Amino acid sequence: MPASVVEPPSAVELAETPIPGLLVVRMPVHADERGWFKENWQREKMVALGLPDFGPVQNNVAFNARRGATRGIHTEPWDKFVSVASGRVFGAWVDMREGDSFGATFTIEIDPSVAVFVPRGVGNSYQALEDGTVYSYLVNDHWRPGTAYPALDLADETAAIPWPIPLTEADVSEKDRNNPSLDAVTPMQPLRTVIIGAGGQLGRALAAEFPDAETLTRAQLDVADAAALEAWPWHDYALVLNAAAWTAVDAAETPEGRKGAWAANATGPAVLARLAREHRFTLVHYSTDYVFDGTSPEHREDEPLSPLGVYGQSKAAGDAAVATAPRHFLLRTSWVVGDGKNFVRTMQDLAGRGISPSVVADQTGRLTFASELARATRHLVVAGAPYGTYNVSNGGPVTSWADLARAVFELSGRDPADVTDVTTEEYAAGKDLAPRPGHGALDLTKLRSTGFEPEDALDALKRYCAESPRP
Repeated sequence: MPASVVEPPSAVELAETPIPGLLVVRMPVHADERGWFKENWQREKMVALGLPDFGPVQNNVAFNARRGATRGIHTEPWDKFVSVASGRVFGAWVDMREGDSFGATFTIEIDPSVAVFVPRGVGNSYQALEDGTVYSYLVNDHWRPGTAYPALDLADETAAIPWPIPLTEADVSEKDRNNPSLDAVTPMQPLRTVIIGAGGQLGRALAAEFPDAETLTRAQLDVADAAALEAWPWHDYALVLNAAAWTAVDAAETPEGRKGAWAANATGPAVLARLAREHRFTLVHYSTDYVFDGTSPEHREDEPLSPLGVYGQSKAAGDAAVATAPRHFLLRTSWVVGDGKNFVRTMQDLAGRGISPSVVADQTGRLTFASELARATRHLVVAGAPYGTYNVSNGGPVTSWADLARAVFELSGRDPADVTDVTTEEYAAGKDLAPRPGHGALDLTKLRSTGFEPEDALDALKRYCAESPRP
């Protein structure tokens, strides 16, 4: 056992520090007369203990020839997992992130039995305590030329790092001696949230629920344009909400529509899923009950996909692609109503104009108000719900389109009996329509298990009709 390794633990241990997210890892070091061995990064064990699954992509090693070599304080825009392979260092960290913890400090001596996880935005520095110290660190982004980041004076009086070897005697680069003081540092901003498809009904609802998010309309970033997706600076984002989609169900059955539907609903999400892996952002993607054939009265998240038409098939392909992203929420929904043209507003208009419509009565489901879908999105993201697929709609009893039309007529002051039931077959006669699932209701058990209680669809409908005058 080398002298620098002092009583390592028998199992990996994790400890918090005064800096949020900065974690100390103590690990076993197995020694014999030949030397020693350790598992410096063991994903399964460390993640199980609570270390972030940060996805390292690059390993850097700094050899420090002489005791007193001092480096930092650097705040690169990526997470680090720092350790030593030989020797000892005095490690020091300063929180440079915008927020209440800005300026918080932590120090610890690191030998081969100690490692530290350093989250993005925390300034990192160390001082070698022995000749020939080898300092190693994993990072979860590739180094890029020209990357700008905050740095801090090693001798900053506010941080007051108690360097064991006075900086006047230490080996410090000229650049590090000229870093600014804490009061001159611009705090590092958090990674952003972006909404793709912000011009649609769901996109506008998400913008209201995530007021600080960047919003991108189709004109700014087209999800069907793979090249444009590739070129976007995704390393600036922590959360990507993809509300963009081809939703013209019937047009998807045409030659041109088929291409458009697959580009927007399948190819685009597949590109985003790959980018989510590369840039470590959380991807939220929205799907539909059309990925099922509608033979089940209510659809569970794990029901095998069985789409009937091109729209459903393209969405199902997008679902499969998004599921490959390590951090994803795939939210399946149905019968969406929001700020724009939709079934409820159409019925309001017909009621107001004295028209008595015939409405399909053999397709059943639940309404999903875009605001409720956005509220559920925020809940899942903020509550730290497990990644995966969730059904999301309003709650309450399963209804038919005809039932909903009668409810809208009654809320509009018309006799519900003015709505006549028709079958899907009768309604489709003479029209070029895509196939629809007969049953679109979604089982909400998994969503409720996260602590989210969907609002009853009828209650939401009453408020929507009261707040939204007919077109």
